[in-house]
Amino acid sequence: MTSFADLQLAMPIQRALTEEGYTTPTPIQAGAIPYLLQGRDLLGLAQTGTGKTAAFALPALHRLLTHPRPLTPKSARVLVLAPTRELAAQIDDSFKSYARHMKLRHAVIFGGVGQGRQVEAMRRGVDVLTAAPGRLLDLIGQGHIDLHDLEVLVLDEADRMLDMGFVRDIKRIVALLPKNRQTVLFSATMPKAIEELAHSLLHDPAKVEVTPPSSTVDRIRQGVMFVNSEDKRSAILLLAQNPKVQRAVVFTLMKHEANKVSDFLNAQGIRAEAIHGNKSQGARERAMAGFRDGSVKVLVATDIAARGIDVDDVSHVFNYDLPNVAESYVHRIGRTARAGRDGWAVSLCDAEQRAWLKDIEKLIGKTIPVVSDHPYHSEAAQNSTMRPPVLGGGGRGRGGHQNRGGQGGNGRPSSAPRDGQGRRPGNRPARARGTR
Repeated sequence: MTSFADLQLAMPIQRALTEEGYTTPTPIQAGAIPYLLQGRDLLGLAQTGTGKTAAFALPALHRLLTHPRPLTPKSARVLVLAPTRELAAQIDDSFKSYARHMKLRHAVIFGGVGQGRQVEAMRRGVDVLTAAPGRLLDLIGQGHIDLHDLEVLVLDEADRMLDMGFVRDIKRIVALLPKNRQTVLFSATMPKAIEELAHSLLHDPAKVEVTPPSSTVDRIRQGVMFVNSEDKRSAILLLAQNPKVQRAVVFTLMKHEANKVSDFLNAQGIRAEAIHGNKSQGARERAMAGFRDGSVKVLVATDIAARGIDVDDVSHVFNYDLPNVAESYVHRIGRTARAGRDGWAVSLCDAEQRAWLKDIEKLIGKTIPVVSDHPYHSEAAQNSTMRPPVLGGGGRGRGGHQNRGGQGGNGRPSSAPRDGQGRRPGNRPARARGTR
C-alpha cells in the first residue's frame, strides 16, 4: 500500500488528508485501517509518534459517513478513552481536522475543569466522544451520558491507563456498552495485564504490531551523563544552552522538581514552562501552545503529564531524573525522533539512580554511551552500586524524591511504580480520576 487513495476512504476524508499533506500511510495506518474498515476488532501495538490516532480515527469517520443515523440525546456513536486530558484534547482535535469536510458532532470530556460545557455538549448527542475514564464515569453516574447505542470503542494507550490504575474504571464503562460493537485497543507495550484486558474486550481481533520498543530506541541517539545530584541543574543548563537544541522536553520524577527546574532555566534566560498534574488546564494548554509555536524552548514535565505531548519537531529529550520504571524510559525518549526526524536523548544519572540505569539498559538490550567530556562528570556516580533508598510511608530520600522504591503502608517493601506524581497506581483519590 503506497498511498491513502489505496485505502478507499470516503472522499470528504481524502480531501482533508490531502489538505493536511498526508500522502503515504504510516505502517500502523497501512496495517490497521483495512481491518477496521471491515469492522474487525483490532489489537494495535505501536509507540506514540507512529500515526496511530489517524489509524483509528479515519475508519471511524468513514463508518459515520457511510452508515449515517440520527443521534439520540446524551449518546455517542464512537467513544475513545484516553489516559490524560492532554491526549484526549489532542485526539479530539485530530477528529475535527480529519472531519473538516463532513458534519461531525464531537465532544471531549475530562476532569480538572467545570463540567457545564461538557454536559451541554452531550445534551443532543455526539458522533465522537473522547474522554478520560474518571470524568466519563462521573457524568454517566449523574445521568448526563448514555452509551447504550455505542458502535465503536477505542482504548488508546492502554498500557498507560493500566499504569495509572484505570483498568477498573474501564471495566465499569465497558459493562455499560452494547456487546455488539467494534472494539479497538492500542498499546505501546504488551504486559500480561494488557493481554488479559485485550482478551476480555476483543472478539476475534486482528493484530497489527509496528515499531517495537527496541526499534524506537535504536532510532534515537542516546547518552548518559554521570553527575552528582547537586550538579544536575547546572548540567541541564549546559545541555539546554547547546545551539543544536531547538525544542526540548526535560523529565523529572516529581512535580515540585519540575517547577524548580523550569524556574531555574527561566532565570538563566532560557524560556521554559513546567507541565504537571497540579497545573490548571488553562496553564497546561498555554504551555503547550508556547512549546508548539517555539516561544517556549524547554518543556519540563512529569511522566503522566507528558503523555499528551505530541510535537513532531522535538530535537532533544533530557532526563533530569531517570524513571524508576524502565519502560517509562522508552515512552520518554519517544518524544523525539518523530516523523522520520533525528533525535537526541541525554540522561543525567546520580549515584542514587545508578541501579535504575542498569534496569533501563537491560530492557533496551544495549549499553547507553557515557558522555564524560563536561565539567560535572562524577566518577563516584558512574561507579556507584547504591540502590534507591527504602523509606517508610511518606518519607523522602536525598534530593526530595518522595518514597522512591519505598514501603507500602503495611511496612513491606513495594515495587509498585509511582505515577510520576508521588502516588502508586490504584491509590488515587476517587475524585482525581481522569484529571491529569
